[in-house]
Amino acid sequence: MKGNIEERACQLALYIIENRTTVRGAARKFGISKSTVHMEVIN
Repeated sequence: MKGNIEERACQLALYIIENRTTVRGAARKFGISKSTVHMEVIN
């Protein structure tokens, strides 16, 4: 995932909400680590 941090955070959050998935599921879908998902969505 490349691009602006705010844009990535919004994409991740939207994916998690719309698909009712977990951080692990979002990480798998976007090809990033769970830690990265946590950092980008929370911060």
